[in-house]
Amino acid sequence: MISDVYFPRVNGVSTSIETFRHDLHDLGIATALIAPDYAAAPAPAEPDVIRIPARFLPLDPEDRMMRLAPIRELTARLREQRYDLIHIQTPFVAHYAGIELADALGVPRIETYHTFFEEYLFHYVPFLPRRWLRGFARRFSRIQGNQVDALIVPSRAMRERLAQYGVRRPMHVLPTGIPLARFAGGDGAAFRARFGIAPGRPTVAYVGRVAFEKNIDFLLRATALARRSVPDLLLVVTGEGPALKSLKRLARRLRIEDNVLFVGYLDRRSGLVDGYCAADAFVFASRTETQGLVLLEAMALGVPVVSTAVMGTRDILDAGRGALVSPDNEEDFASQMVRLLQNGEFRARLALEARDYAQEWNATTMARRLTDFYRTLLPSRSEETTEATDLRQQRVSGATT
Repeated sequence: MISDVYFPRVNGVSTSIETFRHDLHDLGIATALIAPDYAAAPAPAEPDVIRIPARFLPLDPEDRMMRLAPIRELTARLREQRYDLIHIQTPFVAHYAGIELADALGVPRIETYHTFFEEYLFHYVPFLPRRWLRGFARRFSRIQGNQVDALIVPSRAMRERLAQYGVRRPMHVLPTGIPLARFAGGDGAAFRARFGIAPGRPTVAYVGRVAFEKNIDFLLRATALARRSVPDLLLVVTGEGPALKSLKRLARRLRIEDNVLFVGYLDRRSGLVDGYCAADAFVFASRTETQGLVLLEAMALGVPVVSTAVMGTRDILDAGRGALVSPDNEEDFASQMVRLLQNGEFRARLALEARDYAQEWNATTMARRLTDFYRTLLPSRSEETTEATDLRQQRVSGATT
């Protein structure tokens, strides 16, 4: 695999890669990941993660741009290890380097389309016309999508949109699963005590990047409306990102500073689970999600959801289990929040539904589906020598864009 982002950079792509690699390993599929080196925030060493020197990006300081030369220098090493394919995860340096590596190694190249760039770019390049950026994103996605042998998309909505762009390569819908063992237990009371939240205070939570495309300003305005019926309502925003200062200013303008708590990043293996469990409901309103993993994380912990259903979140929410779906309207969203918070019996029923539903998104199941998809792209065993089969069966390599 090759990706322009990975931990310690926290986002959905990093989470997806980590989840799939873990379960592929358990299924006997070996992967190597090529990813940036974040020198200022070094990550713990991981087996088969190859860190590449990378440059700082002024417009997006959380990310890095890998250098091509060190990736090209890996070709001989990767050829010796007899990888079967290249799986690209992101559309920047990783995409073009992944194409080069696949050509040099003579193996198939596939790509996962994680990000809905049409509704994403203008948040980071605000000085260019939005119409121009949308057109660029469509053309960019069409060209890259047609450069690979096959695409993995996390939702039906994303497959439909790419087809509209003119992508003609085979597309396989495969969402990232939830590592259910990680999203169990949790100590909501400890989280509330840590951040000074009263035990009985009505609390809703958002988890994710604090970025403009996540539509968190919508959640703040809905909170201001819901506060009329639930005066002590608290919205806990977990995460960091470029929109943080803007959102704090908006909270002051709405006069809801006492109803919003920004807690920053939480460790995914401990504090984050406690944060989910401290909430009476999980709230989400992003218009750009290709899947919406955080919805499933909350559900797995028995936290009912209030969310809009736009793009990839539709695939999760269409089942109508464990969640209240609101139109993209702040007043309606606020009324759904109030309905859930004021009816404990209803909330408990949705919590049970949410837990049961999340079981259907098990990460191991999704990894098996990915393994089956990989095999469709490889030569049949009858076409390979016994020696090649023995060498290859434990090695699958992927690249991220």
